[in-house]
Amino acid sequence: MRDKIDISSNDNALFVTSQCNNRCVMCCQPPLQRNDLDGYFRRNMELIDSAPPELPSLGITGGEPTLLGDRLFDMIRHIKTKLPNTEIHLLTNGRAFADKTHARKLAACGVEKMLLGIPLHADNAADHDAITQVRGSFNETMLGLYNLGRYDVGIELRVVLTRMNYRRLPKLPNFIYRNLPFVEFISLMGLEYTGYTIKNSDAVWIDPLDYRAELMQAVTELHDWRMDVSVFNLPRCVLPESLWPFARKSISDWKTKYLDICSDCMEQMECCGLFATSRVQSRGVKPIIK
Repeated sequence: MRDKIDISSNDNALFVTSQCNNRCVMCCQPPLQRNDLDGYFRRNMELIDSAPPELPSLGITGGEPTLLGDRLFDMIRHIKTKLPNTEIHLLTNGRAFADKTHARKLAACGVEKMLLGIPLHADNAADHDAITQVRGSFNETMLGLYNLGRYDVGIELRVVLTRMNYRRLPKLPNFIYRNLPFVEFISLMGLEYTGYTIKNSDAVWIDPLDYRAELMQAVTELHDWRMDVSVFNLPRCVLPESLWPFARKSISDWKTKYLDICSDCMEQMECCGLFATSRVQSRGVKPIIK
């Protein structure tokens, strides 16, 4: 956890709790069963007070931040009071917002300059629930998305690409376009090889080279339907060149690394690099030389 907010960092975030009500098979930070909500809440409120007023963005993450209950809304209101020009990016599984009252309370904090990053692991309940390891989580997440959409809360759908869901990736654009046309952004995300991914490697790890066709089809269709789609966490060398315009420098600065061979790459300045935390990298990592 940060001791202070660093305005030069691309990853300023308030860590709310190490607890979570999902058990995602590829979670990069496996949840812990400990009562840490009070301590983190007090510390985070102090961090908000000490943050520079010109801070462009601030994340709220965990664990699952909604386990904080109504104090999450207290925290958001405090950010909006102390840092009125700061964008808030709340990472949540969205299940709590299946309760319409919870969605209304969040909206009452003010939807301006706030974006919720919510994972949707598949276009169907069976696959989504298999990844979260919680039966009914797909239905709760979908209801949460609809309730948030009702109150015009900004939503970023986040899809982590794994062996368990990549085959249905071409089905996802149609599902999103027909069922979730109100979402603002769709982020298709490469897998960080750490945490539960190590434990469940055979089930979840797939080299990005092996789903390039499915990824290209999904990105192309979402873009053709004028939906704002991005590719996160995948270096340019493992992507078709046609997807480079969608690739973002998304890896947190403290997690980013480049291999020695990357120093010869003509695209290094535009590339997101690699997860320093990952024990395995794609076999396709190599310098791009034209």
